[in-house]
Amino acid sequence: MLIGLDATRDAPLFEQLASGLRASIIDGRLSGGERLPPARELAASLDLNVHTVLRAYHRLRDERLIELHRGRGAVVAVRVGGHSALAGAVHDLVDEAKNHDLPEAALLALVGEAYRSAPRASGVLRPTPTR
Repeated sequence: MLIGLDATRDAPLFEQLASGLRASIIDGRLSGGERLPPARELAASLDLNVHTVLRAYHRLRDERLIELHRGRGAVVAVRVGGHSALAGAVHDLVDEAKNHDLPEAALLALVGEAYRSAPRASGVLRPTPTR
């Protein structure tokens, strides 16, 4: 598993880690039922504090992307249908933004606003992450 972290970015390291894992889950590089490395092992390989990794894992658990089990570790949540269409749309959106020289912050602001203003899909409940 290849995850890039940059200590010079404004985003906290736990959020960068959670973001990298989230992207891997959504685009299918990590599949349902797959075990994530133990927090201590991942922390050592990324030269992070174990609490940073645990905080990222808890964020993903709250988003229902992974399950945490005492003694068995973190496992990618099994999802029916996957997110391949969503991953493709995201990559298309990023490509289009780059073609128009749109800065990352502006793209994220646009996506955030669109997400907040979009009506709820009928029959689908969107989980509200807890922090």
